[in-house]
Amino acid sequence: MYHWDLVVAFLKEHSIVKQHIDSFNDFLDIKMQRIIDNMEKIETHQEGLEMRFGKIRLGKPRTIEADGSWRNIRPLEARLRNRSYVSPVYLEMSLVENGTEIDNDEVYIGEIPIMVKSKVCYLNGLTDEELIEAGEDPLDPGGYFIINGSERVLVSIEDLAPNRKITSLEKRGDKEIVQVRIFSVREDFRAKVTLERNPDGTFYVTFPASPKNLNVIPVIKALGLGDDVDILTAFHPDPEITNDILLNLEAVNLKSKDDAIEYLGKRVAAGQPEEYRRERALQVLDSYLLPHLGTKPEDRIRKAYFLCRMIERAEDVALKGRPVDDKDHYANKRIKLSGALMEELFLYALGYLVKDINYQVDRAFARGKHLQVKTLIRPDAFTERIKYAMATGNWVGGRTGVSQLLDRITYTSAVSHLRRVISPLSKTHPHFEARDLHPTHFGKICPNETPEGQSCGLVKNLALGAVLSREHPEESITGELEKLGVVLKRV
Repeated sequence: MYHWDLVVAFLKEHSIVKQHIDSFNDFLDIKMQRIIDNMEKIETHQEGLEMRFGKIRLGKPRTIEADGSWRNIRPLEARLRNRSYVSPVYLEMSLVENGTEIDNDEVYIGEIPIMVKSKVCYLNGLTDEELIEAGEDPLDPGGYFIINGSERVLVSIEDLAPNRKITSLEKRGDKEIVQVRIFSVREDFRAKVTLERNPDGTFYVTFPASPKNLNVIPVIKALGLGDDVDILTAFHPDPEITNDILLNLEAVNLKSKDDAIEYLGKRVAAGQPEEYRRERALQVLDSYLLPHLGTKPEDRIRKAYFLCRMIERAEDVALKGRPVDDKDHYANKRIKLSGALMEELFLYALGYLVKDINYQVDRAFARGKHLQVKTLIRPDAFTERIKYAMATGNWVGGRTGVSQLLDRITYTSAVSHLRRVISPLSKTHPHFEARDLHPTHFGKICPNETPEGQSCGLVKNLALGAVLSREHPEESITGELEKLGVVLKRV
């Protein structure tokens, strides 16, 4: 009996769907505004005309009646009337022509689904008696959406951890290549960076927009470590590592940072004028190489040192100083909750709205109409993209089955569905190791609950006592590291 009392006390503090509600609230509080701030302004097709975004806010869930009037709606009514439980989204927008603001207004840009019992929901914070009076089950945990009267849950997705070095061995004929990969994620951009060590000790790096067979030394030099001595001192003074670095330095034989930039320019913009080649080389390094470390010129030196650490990791594996990383270890995994999934969808829908605004601007100019913010916004362009994804489960990036009908056969099946975690791996592929129980699942993933057949081991459920940590801003971590004396490299 003591153990059950402990479970009851735990679940009173940590709701069975707390991870979904916290994640969605975080999306509403922080992520939406951050996406808007990152866009900042839109350059239209008309010269000198741009549109700027300001604050974004949500109204309370509502529905439109047959006579065109708006009225507030609660979850029970949305279910009974086959309506969607959505809130209106308002955004401050201004039109600027040649530096002068010609119009400014807060406009309605569309609707966004609201999670039941999230902070915007009418049921948030109600007592059991108040929930019964509102026609709701007091034991219903929430954590799902109502789209066209159907209850739909966004199933959590398991993925490799971003911004984390993962080592592996790859067989190519009779050669054994050591790879160090990292999925560098910054805002909505995800760049896969791969460093390879050949058996002869040469290192090659691959990243978006990079040329093929690119030796890592020109990249490190172009990023700021232009002198050979600087490069050698950036590594641990191990004789075998030093020998391999000297081998790579001799292979490219570049004397300075400028030589390295020119070398890269010829590879990424062959046949172009010298000035353009240089600009293009630096642009590729800033935008596509390790974007999570920054995309500004002052961040280049950090990228150089990070590549040095990747080389050291590859050397350690090649020299049997450490084993390859286990991709199935749960420290190398992250779970995308409903807030992160809604962030992807919101960004996609907003991008489509921006394209539609550009089209409306061109149309207004062609007809000689006076430009106003309100007349340029077509809310359906935003709303339709979100509702389609939520209603069908077809998500951004070609994923399917992200939004699913909530299983209401029994109360236990509904709770189980809300705590489900799916793997993006193909169900038809064996993936034996990915399907196995891993020691690091203990306390996080239920060892018993998984379907039979093709989905076995790829569809999992959170353990009863599993608590998911929330994302924290990087600035708070780096600030604490600097207090402890850790020096962040800058130009």
